[in-house]
Amino acid sequence: MVPPRAAQKTLQKVHEGGLLDGRRKVVSRKDFVEIPVHKSICETPINGLSFHKIVHQERPEFYDRTPGLVDVLGDNITAEHRSLLPRGWYLLGKVIVVKIDPRLEGLKEDIGQALLSIYPRCRCVLRDWGIDGQFRVPQREVIAGNGTETVHRENGVIFKLDAMRVMFSQGNLKERMRMGSLGKNEIVVDMFAGIGYFSLPMAVHSRPLKIHSIELNPTAYRYLVENVRLNHVENIVEPMFGDCFLKAPENVAHRVIMGYVGNTNRYLSAGIRALRRGGVLHYHQTVPEWLYPHALENEVRNAAFLENRGVQVLRCARVKKYSPGMLHAVLDVKIE
Repeated sequence: MVPPRAAQKTLQKVHEGGLLDGRRKVVSRKDFVEIPVHKSICETPINGLSFHKIVHQERPEFYDRTPGLVDVLGDNITAEHRSLLPRGWYLLGKVIVVKIDPRLEGLKEDIGQALLSIYPRCRCVLRDWGIDGQFRVPQREVIAGNGTETVHRENGVIFKLDAMRVMFSQGNLKERMRMGSLGKNEIVVDMFAGIGYFSLPMAVHSRPLKIHSIELNPTAYRYLVENVRLNHVENIVEPMFGDCFLKAPENVAHRVIMGYVGNTNRYLSAGIRALRRGGVLHYHQTVPEWLYPHALENEVRNAAFLENRGVQVLRCARVKKYSPGMLHAVLDVKIE
């Protein structure tokens, strides 16, 4: 239980820590707000989080269970096909994105229509095959409905995008929320800014002095410009079209975000040169699990050495599973 004035901040911390019990609703009772948590809250400290009181909830309010694909499709599919049905999907605004086993190719339209019946506010279902190319373009097909451009709202931030043409990773949610707590009164350079994945939460919630948001993909850049306007942060975020290796300013930033994975290491020198002495670099990269976190630290140390800069490692964290045996991780370092 927390006082109402602390409810939003506490809810965000609980969500970031993975301790929110999503089956139950947040309930206001008289002078307190009850935030439902898992029992593990007692053994799992979270930085910056304190509760007024931890109690056993006597009158919990549960969300209605959303029907699954098996419920909707019922006897129209065989037992074998039933076992292959997707168990998870995610919503981007009014678009549903789902991965479907190739053995269910003949049922993909039925699955799409079933998902639209489960989520009547949505208008389109996309089958997802992954991402491809330098711009990490989604490989998707429409299997039900129409209209792939949508507005996705998350943590008080508006993201407009075309889900067929622009990537948006649900697995990066915690990192987007974390960026929203950093950068106050700073000058920030966001390399590989995309549609504003990290720039927008930071601008909306932390209000930096300036964010230089650099993006090379023309489609993503167009949405970045529009999202800056939709979130009313034109005085903070400066969209910059082009290659961040060439566009990143030098020796100006208190903080640099490198939120791209794959060949990010090729741009480390530009990211380091953008920082003032004592600035912080957020370096995203894929890494084999058995080399985590040392491979990331070595990449940054080697690049900093070539620039005659020192490195102090602040934090390394797993963002999400990238592929079998591979992690998407982020390394926070201070560059002297």
